[in-house]
Amino acid sequence: MSDEPQQRSQGWAPREPEAGPRPNPAPAAGPQTGPRSGPGTGPGGPGAKQNPKQSPQQKRKQRPKRTGLRRLVPTWRMLLGTVLGTALLLAGLFALGYFLVRIPSANAAAVKQSNVFLYADGSQLARDGDVNRENVALEHISKDAQHATLAAEDRDFYSESAVDPKAMLRAGWNTATGKGRQSGSTITQQYVKNYYLGQEQTVTRKVKEFFISIKLDREKSKDDILEGYLNTSYYGRNAYGIQAAAQAYYGVNARDLTVGQGAYLAALLNAPSEYDVIAHPENRAGVLARWNYVLDGMVEQKWLTRAARGRVTFPTPRQARGSAGLSGQRGYLVQAVTAYLTSNRILDEDTLGRGGYRITTTLQKSRQDAFVKAVNDQVMDRLDKKNRKADTYVRAGGVAIDPTDGKVLAMYGGIDYTKQYVNNATRRDYQVGSTFKPFVFASAVQNGSQTQDGRTITPNTVYDGTDQRPVRGWNGSTYAPENEDGESYGDISVRTATDRSVNSVYAQMAVDVGPARVEKTAVALGLPADTPDLTASPSIALGPATASVLDMAEAYATLANHGRHGTYTLVRKITKDGSEDVPLPAPGDDRQAVSREAADTTTAMLQSVVDGGTGQAAQNAGRPAAGKTGTAEEDTAAWFAGYTPDLATVVAVMGQDPDTGAHKSLYGALGQSRINGGGYPAQIWAQFTGDALEGTEVSDFDLQLQPGAEEMYDPGDETDDPDATGEPDVDGTTGGDEEVGGAGGSAPASPSGRTPGQSHTPGRTDGHTPGHTDGGTSGGTTDGGTTGGTPTDGGATGTTTTSGTTAGTTTGGGSTDTGTTGTTAGQGPLSGLTPRRENH
Repeated sequence: MSDEPQQRSQGWAPREPEAGPRPNPAPAAGPQTGPRSGPGTGPGGPGAKQNPKQSPQQKRKQRPKRTGLRRLVPTWRMLLGTVLGTALLLAGLFALGYFLVRIPSANAAAVKQSNVFLYADGSQLARDGDVNRENVALEHISKDAQHATLAAEDRDFYSESAVDPKAMLRAGWNTATGKGRQSGSTITQQYVKNYYLGQEQTVTRKVKEFFISIKLDREKSKDDILEGYLNTSYYGRNAYGIQAAAQAYYGVNARDLTVGQGAYLAALLNAPSEYDVIAHPENRAGVLARWNYVLDGMVEQKWLTRAARGRVTFPTPRQARGSAGLSGQRGYLVQAVTAYLTSNRILDEDTLGRGGYRITTTLQKSRQDAFVKAVNDQVMDRLDKKNRKADTYVRAGGVAIDPTDGKVLAMYGGIDYTKQYVNNATRRDYQVGSTFKPFVFASAVQNGSQTQDGRTITPNTVYDGTDQRPVRGWNGSTYAPENEDGESYGDISVRTATDRSVNSVYAQMAVDVGPARVEKTAVALGLPADTPDLTASPSIALGPATASVLDMAEAYATLANHGRHGTYTLVRKITKDGSEDVPLPAPGDDRQAVSREAADTTTAMLQSVVDGGTGQAAQNAGRPAAGKTGTAEEDTAAWFAGYTPDLATVVAVMGQDPDTGAHKSLYGALGQSRINGGGYPAQIWAQFTGDALEGTEVSDFDLQLQPGAEEMYDPGDETDDPDATGEPDVDGTTGGDEEVGGAGGSAPASPSGRTPGQSHTPGRTDGHTPGHTDGGTSGGTTDGGTTGGTPTDGGATGTTTTSGTTAGTTTGGGSTDTGTTGTTAGQGPLSGLTPRRENH
C-alpha cells in the first residue's frame, strides 16, 4: 500500500460533526502534487491558507450568509439608504408645497357673516350683530400691550422662524393623548390662520398654514405680522382686534393700555369668552393664573422689571354692554347657545365668530315668552328703584328642561342683555343654599346609609334638630350649624326636617352618608365636578356650592326622570351656508345616575315640601309638584328648584350691584324684610309652570319608594307602630317615626304639632324619656296611646279620652294619628308657617 493518504470515495456518507473543534490533520510528508480534497480544504475552508492578495470580489464571495434573526436586522447600508431617500423625498415634497401653495387674499373674516339662531319651530330667535373691529397701526398700540401679547403667545417671535416644528409635534402629541387641544403655532401661523385661512382643524389647512407662514415670513417684516395678528385676533365681547378689545373691556384706546390691562387682554386670547371675569366670575382663579403667567413672561424677557411687576394690580374690566340687536332675552340665549357649542367642541369660538351658520335651538317660543311674563308679573313690575335702593340690586335667572330628554325649553337670563351683560341662568357665583339638601338624601338612599347608631336613613328616620348641635362622626374640626332664626326642633323626622329645611339634621345626615359620597351623587345627578365650593365636608349639605341655575335644573331633571341622567342640550340642528349640516354629538352620558328608588323617594319628600313645607306657593301651578327652597348666605340669592312629571324648572332671584357687579343682600327688596325661596322664586315657578303646561294632560308622579318610606309616623307615636324598635336616635333619646302627609299628596303636619322648647309630661309610657325636650305639647294618655296637641299650623284640636284617642276635627295641614277619630279638612298650606332662610 502506498504511504499516500487515501482519498475519500465520493459515495461515502458524510460523518456527523463532532462536538468541539477538531485539530487540523498534520500535513503528510512529501511534496503535494495537486490540490487536496476533502473536509477542511478549498478556499475559505478551515484548513485553507488565506491569500492576502485576494480581490474584493473574491472576499465578498467568501462573506458568510446572514441566518436566523440577523436576517431581519437592517444593515447600516440599508439604514443609510432609507434615511437619504426619505430626506430627498421630504425635500422634494417641501419644494413642491412651497411652489404650489400661494399666499391667498384675505379670508371672509374681514367681512363676517351673521349667524342666525332659530327657535325649535323654525321661527327666528336672533341674528348676531356686526363685527366690532377697528384696525390700528402697530405704533398706535402700547408697547406694554405688545410685549404682553408676545409673553403670552410667542416669546421668541422676533428671533425664531415662522414655524416651530418641535412645538407643532408636541402639540399634536398632547392633543392625541388627551392632554388638551394645543395649537403649537407661532404668532405668524396664528395670523395666517386668522387672516388668510380659517379655524378648521384639518390636515389640509395645517399644511397650507405651514407653507404660507414660511412665505409670509420672507415677504413681510416681523412688525407687519405682529400688527396683523393684533388686528385680527378675537378677544370676546364681539371684539375683533386689540383696539376694539381695549374699548370693550376698559373704555380706552389701544395706545393707552397699561401693563395690567395689556396682560389681561393677552390672557383672553387663550379663551376669549371663558376668561371674561365679568361674564364668568367663577373662572377668576384661572384668569389670574394666566394673567400672572403673562406678567412673569414679560419679566423673563426683560420687558418689565421685577419691581414694576410687583406694583401691577389686576385691572377688573368694566361691565359689558350687549349689541342692540341682541336686546331683551335674545343676547342671553345666543350667549348660552354659543357656550354650549364651544364647550362641547361642536364649533370653536373663532369659527363660529366668522358666521354663516343657521342654528336651530331646542328653545320653544311660547314657553320662553311665558318665562319672561312670569318674572315680570311676579318681580320686575313690582320694583320701585326710585324709592327702594335694594330694588336696584334685584336680578333673576331661570331654566326649564324636559326631564325625559334633557332639552332646554326656556331660559330667563336677565332684565335685558343690553343693560346687563351677565347671563343669570349660566353664571356660577351664587350659593345654591338648601336646594342642595335633596342631593344629600338621595345619596343616603343610593348608598343604603345609616345613622351613627345604625338605623337606615329613610324619610321617617328621626334626627335631633337642636340648633347648633355639633355633628357626630366627623373627624375634622367641630361643625355645629345654625338653624334658621336659631330655632330648635328636638326630635324630628327627615321628612319634616326637609319641609322646614333644618340645617342641623342635614349636616348630620351628610356625615352619616359621607361627604365624599354626597359630592359624588351631586355630580352624577348633573352638577359639574369643578363646581366652585363643592367640597366634601359636612357643610356641603347647606349648599355653599355655587352651581348655576342651568346646572341645578339639569340635576333636578334627573330626579324627575327617576334618577336617569341625560346631559342637557340647547341645539337641535346646525347648517353652514344654508346647506351643509354640521355634525352634532350623539346624546351622551345617558345613564342611571342614582337608583329609581333613591330618586323617587326624594321626589316624595319634595312633594311634602310643596304640599305643606316652605314651598307651598308652588301649589299655584295647579299640577302635582315636588320642589325645594334655598337661600344663599346673607340673603344674596333665593332659589326654588322644582318639577312636575313633565317639566323641571329652577328659578333664582339674586342681588347684585349694577355698577360694580358685587353681590348684594336682598334685605328690603320689593318692600319685604327678607327674600326667600318660598316667596318670589316659588311664585315665578308656579306661574311659569302653569302657563307652560297649559293645555297638556295632567299627570301624577309614578313613584317606586324605598321600603319603609310609604308609612309615616310622628316621633311620639312609636307605641302605635307595631314595627317600632325603640332604638335611641342621635341624641340618645328614644324616638319613633313622625306621621306626615306628603308622599301621597296629603298635607303634612308639623312635628307633632309642638311648640319649640316645651317638654313632655313626666311619666309617659310612649317610650320617650321623661322630660325630653321635643318642642311639643303632650296630650295626656293613660295607656300609651297617641299624643294629642295643637299643631303650629292651626291643626288638630280635641280632647283626650281614657283610651288615648282624640275626638275632634283636624283642619289645615294637620295629620290624623293612628287611634284618632276625626276628619281632615283640605290639603291647604300650613297657615302658621313663615317661610325661612335655610342656609347660614
